[in-house]
Amino acid sequence: MKNIQFTENFYKNLAPKPYCSYGKSTAMLIRSKSTAVKLPLLQVNPPHLVTYLVFDIDAPDAYLHYFDADLPLPTWIAKNRKNGHCHICYELKTPICKTANARLKPLRYLASIEYSYAKKLGADLRYSGLLTKNPLDKENWEVAILNPRAFELEELASYVTLENKPKTAKNEIFGLGRNCSMFDSVRFWAYKAIRERLDHGYDSWYAEVINVAHNANGEFLEPLVYSEVKATAKSVAKWVWRNHHSAEFQAWFSEKQAHRGKKGAAKANAKGANRKGGKARSAQYSDIRQEALKLHVMGVNNTQIAEQLKVNRKTITRWLKQAKIN
Repeated sequence: MKNIQFTENFYKNLAPKPYCSYGKSTAMLIRSKSTAVKLPLLQVNPPHLVTYLVFDIDAPDAYLHYFDADLPLPTWIAKNRKNGHCHICYELKTPICKTANARLKPLRYLASIEYSYAKKLGADLRYSGLLTKNPLDKENWEVAILNPRAFELEELASYVTLENKPKTAKNEIFGLGRNCSMFDSVRFWAYKAIRERLDHGYDSWYAEVINVAHNANGEFLEPLVYSEVKATAKSVAKWVWRNHHSAEFQAWFSEKQAHRGKKGAAKANAKGANRKGGKARSAQYSDIRQEALKLHVMGVNNTQIAEQLKVNRKTITRWLKQAKIN
């Protein structure tokens, strides 16, 4: 009865046309799920959702790694009978979206869980997670359906001390960390780039965002599939295009600019500490003046600029007049 319920639930969660394959080093195919479930390797997660966390353990005793690591009983384990290598899977009770349409916080949380589990299991950190040993294929794999209960993220997290992969070169980022990294690269570029591209229209803007996402993905040693890159780019492009003029976006951008202005002023002050006071102050005000001009062009009023940059309002007015833009 347990296996019948698992099969029905598993089949329902599959994408209509998942990737599949006849085996390692063979072509990756796209087939209807009624056909795909008959193949040894299968895409178990829909294109933009994480329903299952799957770990690839290349060791003769891989089946017992979860037990030795004191981790919860997996949803299923599919083992290669020849070498003992396994795919160990945990089903999520609430699927997590991998694109910018979702809040990024749950994805970061899941990426941290994934990384922490992979290290504790001794799993392959470079495993892309796209194709998995098909748990419905008991001819090619030794399959054990162990736990019919799906997991909340908090429960999975309670078994490990969460850690994020140390900040390092992009080509060393794997798993869901790639989605987070690409999303950050694209959105931060888009936040700054949108103003100079409004006159070119949305189609041109979307094409540029896709190009930036494609380049960011190309830096990973194991790139994401194009459908994920395209989905992230589309979400970022739409959101930034639609919200660049909103009060929330303006406040965020202004805060970032003000922070940079203060940081620049602090650096200028530090460099000028051993010089004559007049030179240090000149360098400091030069950086702040540039930030004031940027904020003014963005539509921030003089009072708000003065408050953010900690400068007298009359000084802001004078700077703008000198620049002949007030």
